[in-house]
Amino acid sequence: MTFSLRAAMTAALLASVSVPASAEQVFNRIASFPVVSNLPADKDKKATTSAEIITASEDGKTLIYSDSPLGAIGFIDITDPKAPKALGAVTFKGEPTSVAAVGNKVLAAVNTGESKAKPTGMLAVVDIATKKVDLTCDLGGQPDSIAVSRDKTFAAIAIENERDEDVNDGALPQMPAGDLVIVSLKGGTADCASIKHVDLRGIAEVAPEDPEPEFVAINDAGEIAVTLQENNHIAIIDGKTAKVIGHFSAGKTDLDGIDNKTDGQLAFTGKAEGVLREPDAIKWLDHNRLAVANEGDWKGGSRSFTIFDRSGKVLYESGASLEREIARIGHFPDKRAKSKGVELEGMEFASFNGRNYIFVLSERASVVAVYKDTGAEPQLAQLLPSGISPEGAVAIPGRNLLATANEADLGEDGGARSHVMIYELAEGRPSYPTLVSKDVDGNVVGWGALSGLVGDAEKDGILYAVSDSVYNMQPSIFTIDTTRKPAEITNVLRVTRNGQPAQKLDIEGVALDGKGGFWLASEGDSAKLTGHGLYNVNAKGEIKAEIGLPADLLAGETRFGFEGVTTVGSGDDLTLWMAIQREWKDDPKSTVKLVSYKPKSKEWGAVRYPLDKADAGWVGLSEITAHGDHVYIVERDNQIGDNAKLKKLYRVAIADLKPVKLGGELPLVKKEEVHDFIPDLKATNGYVLDKLEGFTFDKSGKAFAVTDNDGIDDSSGETLLFPVELKGTN
Repeated sequence: MTFSLRAAMTAALLASVSVPASAEQVFNRIASFPVVSNLPADKDKKATTSAEIITASEDGKTLIYSDSPLGAIGFIDITDPKAPKALGAVTFKGEPTSVAAVGNKVLAAVNTGESKAKPTGMLAVVDIATKKVDLTCDLGGQPDSIAVSRDKTFAAIAIENERDEDVNDGALPQMPAGDLVIVSLKGGTADCASIKHVDLRGIAEVAPEDPEPEFVAINDAGEIAVTLQENNHIAIIDGKTAKVIGHFSAGKTDLDGIDNKTDGQLAFTGKAEGVLREPDAIKWLDHNRLAVANEGDWKGGSRSFTIFDRSGKVLYESGASLEREIARIGHFPDKRAKSKGVELEGMEFASFNGRNYIFVLSERASVVAVYKDTGAEPQLAQLLPSGISPEGAVAIPGRNLLATANEADLGEDGGARSHVMIYELAEGRPSYPTLVSKDVDGNVVGWGALSGLVGDAEKDGILYAVSDSVYNMQPSIFTIDTTRKPAEITNVLRVTRNGQPAQKLDIEGVALDGKGGFWLASEGDSAKLTGHGLYNVNAKGEIKAEIGLPADLLAGETRFGFEGVTTVGSGDDLTLWMAIQREWKDDPKSTVKLVSYKPKSKEWGAVRYPLDKADAGWVGLSEITAHGDHVYIVERDNQIGDNAKLKKLYRVAIADLKPVKLGGELPLVKKEEVHDFIPDLKATNGYVLDKLEGFTFDKSGKAFAVTDNDGIDDSSGETLLFPVELKGTN
């Protein structure tokens, strides 16, 4: 990608800096709906749910999504899109894979096969108002995607008959072959007797005897485009005659400037040549152009999306450009780097107020990329935060709405549930991202898992943030300019030991050392041979001092160690104060230690801090920072979404911090609540994030907080960096 194109794409994300609010319409999230709300009353609330493919009723007031784990399709009332309401679910003996609304009905493609070797499926017609199943049609195989023609006279269904990845290492062919089903519609109801099977064998270059259709789209002329994902092929079928009228290979592409190593660091210097696209979702942009999201599945996955003309000529290839833009907002999934990176899978296309938009869904980065369709090279306009693993999207232009279905449900592990998220196009400024990175030395600065903050001593609005052990081969200190909107990472300092990236660190806290360098607090985890400790690094990031914890403190250790560090005093009187996250073995219940260390005398001490009680899970500390006459402490539970109850800021008077020698009876300090973060965490209309981990003041006394996105591992990837309005601080 040329410098000018990269600069233009980055400028689009930063447009809110200089563009007046009334000059541009933007998409912002206005609501999130937890799919668990639609669980039937007789189901365990911890049961796994999902939202995969989503559609909308013709009046745009009801969303319907497929929920494969539940074996159901769910309904959401969005009469007021800012306050979606559960309308329940219709269950089947099988797994719904896709839905499409037509008239007052919704068509559901349902996989009923007992195994992949014996695929079966049905088409169910469900009345949207009554939630009753009107009829079902046998499809003769395992269905995947379904689409309805613009004139509502027929539906097309991709019968994938998907391969078993445990058989022959997932190699094709694996019979029976898939095909395409066309069924006539009248009044939204299917005519089962009209079903036609379109044979797609013999056209692909890859495993031509075993086509595996994945996704379908229909243009205004009634032509059906279908991706054969594992076959790396695209076919066009006349919906009226059920004849293949065109087909072409999806081809290969070369990638440059990608991170293709899962190695605990973000480095966008890699290459990949001759990557099969293996497209998933497909959309007609007009009568001649087709856009595909190249997820990959068997041998491919180019991390890109492509626009073809109907003959197969490549009109646009995104290459690594979108992945790099996603990295700039902190959403690159390093654990997926070696495989398919951001893994683009879903896609939607619609015209809003006379402007055409292409929506590209990144499954692994949990991002929706919004492009303006220019008829030539599309222009990246926004990157929207999504739930975890967006699978499908539906645009409702008549109401200026977009909805995404996000399939991952991590409730069993205490994580986020599956969500449907709703966005509105309106005049204003983008509410996300809250933090982006500026290129350094001509390349992308990837980032994530921010765990601690400290303000610069000389410049207003400048902060420093550290990343935790997610990037254990690239411990970093980021410079953040909060005077820009969104805030911008302008530089990065790598922490080194003997000239190499410092390993075995879990940096959770950062403080200025008064000499141009930093004090770092490492949480530690003995099971991973990561020590608890303090580190002093100079202005070049070189570790100059490593301070381990004394034996009488380590005697009660757990893996939940230092979660923040701050400094009180100066010179010979300088004291470091560290917050330990949770109770250690020698702590009375519901108390944790605030630990002190004097670098000059090497004296250790501690006091006890009282924790609030948890409604569920545990409560611990995430940050400590000194300002004026107090230290400010972030206290939070480990809950997410609707279960999150405690995300608060307390303060303790420095005059009351009178450390006692370790091993003695530690005094219990008093705390004062000064801020509740829950409203801040709800401000972007997503679910409440669990890991609020950084808090500080800049030179002017303005307060800021940041969340930790866990490096996009079992996380939506969202990072919220925001100013905090405090009253009565000094």
